[in-house]
Amino acid sequence: MTSPVRVAVTGAAGQIGYSLLFRIASGSMLGPDTQVILQLLEITPALKALDGVR
Repeated sequence: MTSPVRVAVTGAAGQIGYSLLFRIASGSMLGPDTQVILQLLEITPALKALDGVR
């Protein structure tokens, strides 16, 4: 197995972030056998919206 891929998503609390995070985590983007380390980046005022991603 290969090393995990580290993916940083900026603006993760936005609509595009929500759609993109699901595709990355489900394996649709990088393949079902690829381990992923997700890093979600957001500005402080938008952090409350990230609770929906948990």
